[in-house]
Amino acid sequence: MTPPASAGPPASAGSAGGPGRATAARYPFSAVVGMADLKLALLINAVSPGVGGVLVRGEKGTAKSTIVRALAGLLPPLEVVPGCRFSCAPDAPDPGCPDGPHPAGAAEERAARLVELPVGASEDRLTGSLDIERALTEGVKAFEPGLLAAAHRGVLYVDEVNLLHDHLVDLLLDAAAMGESYVEREGVSVRHAARFLLVGTMNPEEGELRPQLLDRFGLTVEVAATRDPDERAEVVRRRLRFEDDPAGFAAGWAGGEAELAARIAAARERLPGVALTDAALRQITAVCASFEVDGLRADLVTARAAIALAAWHGRDAVTSDDVRTAARLALPHRRRRDPFDAPGLDRERLDEILEEHADPGEQPEPDDDPDGPGGPDDGGGPGGSGGLEGGDPSGPPQEGAGSDPSVEDGPGGGRSAESEPAPADAAYKPRLFTVPGVGAGAPGRRSKARSPFGRVSGARPGARGLHLTATLRAAAPHQRARGRSGPGLVVAPDDLREAVRDGREGNLVLFVVDASGSMAARKRMRAVKGAVLSLLLDAYQRRDKVGLVTFRGAGAELALPPTSSVEAGARRLDRLPTGGRTPLSAGLLRAAEVLRVERLRDPARRPLAVLVTDGRATHGPDPAAAAGRLAGALGNGASVVVDCESGPVRLGLAAALGSRLGAETVRLDDLAADGLAGVVRGARRSAA
Repeated sequence: MTPPASAGPPASAGSAGGPGRATAARYPFSAVVGMADLKLALLINAVSPGVGGVLVRGEKGTAKSTIVRALAGLLPPLEVVPGCRFSCAPDAPDPGCPDGPHPAGAAEERAARLVELPVGASEDRLTGSLDIERALTEGVKAFEPGLLAAAHRGVLYVDEVNLLHDHLVDLLLDAAAMGESYVEREGVSVRHAARFLLVGTMNPEEGELRPQLLDRFGLTVEVAATRDPDERAEVVRRRLRFEDDPAGFAAGWAGGEAELAARIAAARERLPGVALTDAALRQITAVCASFEVDGLRADLVTARAAIALAAWHGRDAVTSDDVRTAARLALPHRRRRDPFDAPGLDRERLDEILEEHADPGEQPEPDDDPDGPGGPDDGGGPGGSGGLEGGDPSGPPQEGAGSDPSVEDGPGGGRSAESEPAPADAAYKPRLFTVPGVGAGAPGRRSKARSPFGRVSGARPGARGLHLTATLRAAAPHQRARGRSGPGLVVAPDDLREAVRDGREGNLVLFVVDASGSMAARKRMRAVKGAVLSLLLDAYQRRDKVGLVTFRGAGAELALPPTSSVEAGARRLDRLPTGGRTPLSAGLLRAAEVLRVERLRDPARRPLAVLVTDGRATHGPDPAAAAGRLAGALGNGASVVVDCESGPVRLGLAAALGSRLGAETVRLDDLAADGLAGVVRGARRSAA
């Protein structure tokens, strides 16, 4: 069995009609097993798009994309103006629509769209731009709409939204905030409506989302694959049936899909009549204030979600149960104070607040829909998909304490117990540092680079990222010689010019830390960990990648593979043990291997190695040869050596190691004032 190209394991992921599939059949929404909170969050937004969309966080292969794409088949059809590329409603067309003015009374019906935004899309693909073909052939200035226009009154879906480039994130933020898209580029000035249901999926292991975009999602849901063997078997069973006969499988669930679609339409009609009582509103504001969420968007989103829930359940007024469910979907991602905090909500505290501010006359509502809209059956045939509010999905297994042995070889060749992991000093805001020169790595916010997404600083011959003005300027002097007639320009291949853009790149900061017995002093490791955490936080904000190699005992390990996930980095650093001998050569060689592999994966990303050691080597060969390997692996990157040697007599081993690496060497005692990031910045300025 071959899984779909967009899927993880075939049991629970993939999209019918997605990349790699020959059929246009869509996996039915009601056929997805479990995923109660995710189904409910999507249905809340289908009832009330004003809630603001859904962010789906979860491990790979958990049907995130499958269920989001399945939602489109349940949305009510739209009335649109015929021929309008911006989906204007016939009864209330956009007065500023670029395709307007529209004739009165003209209308046609079409299905609601689900528009997918690829993470590698260009800016003009998202917002639209000048129609270059018409400009060059007809000599007219015409606007070609982008994905924001196509998604108006529909769903805009971003898979792996946490990997979206910053320039696209900024455009999404503007459109989501204003409900409009403004295009000012290449001589085109256009404004059009862009109100859409924003749905994003992400794997937190691949990095976190910018706080500004995170807050724009109305609801968030954590998903994980079930650990119940029977339920997993049912997922596999249904997926295999779908892949054998997509059309037949979808037809078998047509009844459940029609029932869900009808219920969404009925809830939309009921929505304007649902009352948000003063008691329910007081509960909402009390919950948001007690959990100390920033701003008032959380209050508004919770209120809208509670109203939509009441409409979904056929109620005329919001109840405490509606507020409870809305709060646990709307607040977790808004309680994060920094990227080290995992999203979550204290359920017991939530119940206490709701009870404290409840209307004394309100009676608990009976569960009038215990099995969800699909019916009570969640077996292998049509009719059920599990209760929409029944229980949370099983969480991922907790990471263990690591595979490090409890004892390591001591300096004398015996066994010595390792120290308990030292806590880290508090993270601080590090000073900016950059790698000298001009790179061409992944878009970021740190070092100078040539980037396809930066500020236009010039033009050069080429056809990638066409610079229209420069192209027209190059072609203009040759029009008479080329026998031009009519309004169009005669353009030759040699006239084409591409834009030269100055931007910023993200770097790979690789820490190589001595965790042996000589470094076991808590004060020393606390300072090192605090500095690493500070740079990890800074890397999140500047779109860097950070890795951690540690060496102790008889060898070295990659404690943190290069990543942008601050949560993963914080967990690994928190439990980093110390003790044993000092295999310095092993640490240098492991770092060189990590850089070699990363260069193959991402050859344009420039590295910066930060070696934290006292220079001693009590196990393994002399580190001179290993230092040469590491220096070669750095390529066009740079390195810093932090000298941790202490005491009245200093051997200068770390300084000698720095010389072999061509690195700036600084003493650990000098880190106290500015932190490790300040030293790195100073070293890079010296190198420049």
